[in-house]
Parts: sequence; structure tokens; C-alpha cells
Amino acid sequence: MAVTMTEAAASHIRRSLDGRGKGEGIRLGVRTSGCSGLAYVLEFVDEVASEDQVFESHGVKVIVDPKSLVYLDGTELDFVREGLNEGFKFNNPNVRGECGCGESFNV
Repeated sequence: MAVTMTEAAASHIRRSLDGRGKGEGIRLGVRTSGCSGLAYVLEFVDEVASEDQVFESHGVKVIVDPKSLVYLDGTELDFVREGLNEGFKFNNPNVRGECGCGESFNV
């Protein structure tokens, strides 16, 4: 099982952690939400829990709880800029469908 990130995502997260002045890495998880069932959650992590899975890409830690890992295994986190818009993109091979607005997905 693995979760990875691109260099662009790692650079963005690294800058955010440096600006924040603390943090072990970023937590990637899922929660029940939206019309398709699940939504991604990203948050800073100051302390890694014993049950967490830690993956490192380009020197940045991605921390995933065991319940979320089932839905996120094989996911690549990317950070993209398209015109004036920028944000994280989740390349998740487990997704079978997404809602029309792109806020939620199902597996």
C-alpha cells in the first residue's frame, strides 16, 4: 500500500510547513460528504499517531489513517496551476465515479 506525491505537491506543502513553522507533514484522509459519498481531507500534522501510515515523497511526509488508506491506496497527490486557479489534484485509481461539481467521489 502506498500514497505518493509529485514534486510540485511536495514543494507546495514544504513551503506551507516552513511558513507555519512546525509540523510533521500533511494528513490525507477521506470523510463522508457530498452527493457521491466521500471527500478528500487535507490537514497539517503536528504529531503522528501510532496507527498512522507514513509515506514520504520528495522529503515530505504524507500521513494516512488506516480507515482512509483503504480508499487512498495508490493515490498520487499533485499540485496544479491552470490559469489563475491552483490547487491539489488527487490521482486516485480507486475512484469509480465523481459528482458533477467534483467535490466528492465513490469507490
